[in-house]
Amino acid sequence: MQSVYHCCDWIQHHYGHLSREYLSLLDQMGGDITKQDAPVFFPTSLYRHIDDAEVEDKVRFLKETIYQITKLFDGNMKSVTWDKKKLDDFLNILERQLENLKSCVSPAMKPERRLKRYFKKLNKNVLRKMNYSAQAWELIRKETKRHLQRLDILAAQMY
Repeated sequence: MQSVYHCCDWIQHHYGHLSREYLSLLDQMGGDITKQDAPVFFPTSLYRHIDDAEVEDKVRFLKETIYQITKLFDGNMKSVTWDKKKLDDFLNILERQLENLKSCVSPAMKPERRLKRYFKKLNKNVLRKMNYSAQAWELIRKETKRHLQRLDILAAQMY
């Protein structure tokens, strides 16, 4: 595991670049982001809570949120009408971000339970309930964008 200071240096110099890449790909891979709201409330209170946390906890939260997003995109995507190359690039860059963050977090650190529960609900109440439809995936894309933008703000606060 790398030191927190090395990780902060990596986050300061590289996180934003990768983040801009995957946010851009997220926009480009499909049409306009849906205006429809997901049936699961965005966990604003979790983000407010983590804003005041220690650096190690913020890094862990970044890692855990990106991990949960990658798990969501590991579902049945047959109905997706997105540009496949841009989707693959998006997922590869997200995975690269995750690997870098994993090297900063002790495996012994427990993930945030409420965050895990939120993503479980998102999977159950959007993807599974809507039978992995194109509409369900558009809601997931919208929620993913919200999370990745919010993580950008969190990462920027760390330096």
